[in-house]
Amino acid sequence: MKNRDDILQIIKEIMQEMFEIDADEVTLEARLYEDLDFDSIDAVDMIVRLKEMTGKAVRPEDFKNARTINDVVEAVDKLIAA
Repeated sequence: MKNRDDILQIIKEIMQEMFEIDADEVTLEARLYEDLDFDSIDAVDMIVRLKEMTGKAVRPEDFKNARTINDVVEAVDKLIAA
C-alpha cells in the first residue's frame, strides 16, 4: 500500500470479500452505516483485517470516529506512515 488510491482499492476488496458489498458502492463519500449498512461487528472485523494487511497494531479508537470510506482511508494512511 503506497498511496491513498492503493488503500481505497484494498478497502473495496475487503468490503466485497467480507461483507458482499459491491465495489462500485465503496466510494470515498460512502457513509459506512447509512450507505453501506455497516455495523459495529463489521467494523471490528475490518479492523482485524487491516491489521493483518498492514502488519501494524490497529487500535479500534483510531477508527471510532470513521463515518465514511474516506475516514477509513485517512486512518489507514496515517497508520502506515507512523
